[in-house]
Amino acid sequence: MVQTDIGKDIAKARALLEHRLLVAIPTETVYGLAANALDEDAVLQIFEVKNRPRFDPLIVHGADRERLSEYVTSFPEWAQTLADRFWPGPLTLVLPKREIIPDIVTSGMDTVAVRVPLSPLTHELLTQLDFPLAAPSANPFGFVSPTTAQHVQDQLGGKIPYILDGGECEVGLESTIVAEENGKLHVLRLGGIAVEEIESIIGPVKIGGASEGHSPGSLLQHYATRTPLKLGPIDITQHDLSSTGILSYQTRYPGIPPEHQVVLSTSGDLRKASKYLFAAMRYLDSLNLKVILAEEFPETGLGRAINDRLRRAAA
Repeated sequence: MVQTDIGKDIAKARALLEHRLLVAIPTETVYGLAANALDEDAVLQIFEVKNRPRFDPLIVHGADRERLSEYVTSFPEWAQTLADRFWPGPLTLVLPKREIIPDIVTSGMDTVAVRVPLSPLTHELLTQLDFPLAAPSANPFGFVSPTTAQHVQDQLGGKIPYILDGGECEVGLESTIVAEENGKLHVLRLGGIAVEEIESIIGPVKIGGASEGHSPGSLLQHYATRTPLKLGPIDITQHDLSSTGILSYQTRYPGIPPEHQVVLSTSGDLRKASKYLFAAMRYLDSLNLKVILAEEFPETGLGRAINDRLRRAAA
């Protein structure tokens, strides 16, 4: 066990990372568990602390496109177009990697997932480092992703020395992952940028692809709550109302205690709903209920990504 401190000290975070230790970092999506992406031993600690399977690759974070270009063999036109529009931001691009990126980061594949995060603290940290950061979500593998520093402390406290506190994540969903396969563009993971936004820049894309199962955070069972979560039309007559939780888009259900319900956006704002999704799942999970009933969201915009996370949580 180690003492886990929370703070905004970029110099401390930098020193720990330079000494091959792990630091939790804020991003606009979720908090990440970061290590020197060029150091195999440092990256290995990520897998050990998270209990993450080695076949699940990591995303490499850099301060800007120019720095990330040092770690890929090419940066095709489609990737440049998307990067110009969405970086820094919740977009990850899968590109052919250089040998300097260790196989442990990419699960042995010849491509690497890269992105430029939006958080001011993390951006400043990245500009001060001589290496990029490999950083999956800062939580035990398979469980709900953290969107505050306290979420990280609750699950990884005692296992890492420092959590860089950038406040509440603005997006609240992991990044959208885009890759090129056989000359066509694919969204391998739905996330904080809607498919419609991407298509408005580069034209039609396919959802899913041959490498989808080898994309970061794309396993079928993921984002799990300890409390069983059921996704679909909500029928409260089939459950004990006193021990049932509700996760809904706009509707509040009579008969269920108000404190057992989370309505993500009464106004129907999918961005607001996505921002608070993981925090809502954590809250309902903390109530020691028998079941959490979750509505399906509209299959449009960020609703697709919300449904994706709920389906994986219910798997």
